[in-house]
Amino acid sequence: MTSRYLPVPDALEGERIDLALTRMLGLSRTAAATLIGEGHVRINGIPCQKSDKLSLSDIIEVETPEIETAPAPIVGMDILYDDEDVVVVNKPVGVAAHTGPGWDGPTVLGSLEAGGYRISTSGPPERQGIVHRLDVGTSGAMAVAKSELAYTKLKYAFKHRQVGKTYHAVVSAHPDPARGTIDAPIGRHPSKEWRMSVLASGRRAITHYRTLELLPGAALVEVELETGRTHQIRVHFAHLAMPCVGDVFYGADSDQAQRLGLQRQWLHATELRFQHPRTGIPTTVKAPYSQDLETALEILRECR
Repeated sequence: MTSRYLPVPDALEGERIDLALTRMLGLSRTAAATLIGEGHVRINGIPCQKSDKLSLSDIIEVETPEIETAPAPIVGMDILYDDEDVVVVNKPVGVAAHTGPGWDGPTVLGSLEAGGYRISTSGPPERQGIVHRLDVGTSGAMAVAKSELAYTKLKYAFKHRQVGKTYHAVVSAHPDPARGTIDAPIGRHPSKEWRMSVLASGRRAITHYRTLELLPGAALVEVELETGRTHQIRVHFAHLAMPCVGDVFYGADSDQAQRLGLQRQWLHATELRFQHPRTGIPTTVKAPYSQDLETALEILRECR
């Protein structure tokens, strides 16, 4: 048996211990009751009853059987980080975070489930465990909560801008200045469906960038997001007349995209930085470029 020590998430204050275990560990209610009945669950070191209610100051100790096998690897979606609370994947292009209206293609959640991963049950049914998202056409590091503790804390951290998010993009001009901040509100385009735009009536959006490499008619830039609006990076650089290379949806040159073999925007979430929800340890996860982005970058470099 392995002992696990679980602080009580805010969302479970006042909840019965058996119900809390179903949400925190993904157990059935019967399995949770069995663990409690056999004395494998303690609250603050004291064996509990299944009807005992939790307070935020409680520490739950749960003894569970050793897990013999790790989840199966997922074809096409690398696991960058994995523990009992969080899994971070290198999301491929063409994969959505979760199902939704108009999308019946592959999803991060579906791929994790197929690989045997247990995900937090918090959140709407189609978005359980999702604490942030990447566009279907954007690849890179994406975190998913496996425990209820992780869901509660990471959701809060993303909402309150406590998570560092770094992207790399290739934009279709040389930024001037080479380092700067784009502070321009973003809202839904008034006439073009599914498109966002810089609008005076939009929500404030702040993007920090610095140029990493100058390329022929383009530049590799590092981007830090202070806010998280839909299509923020794509919209902001398109607004400056330098859309992400390959992003024909926002005005990039389609002939250039074809020459580079790109069927989407050159945009990749390279790094996530967060405080681990259980240990509090600063955690950094990096995601290497996908092959299509590597190939396009090399073609641009060879043109110098």
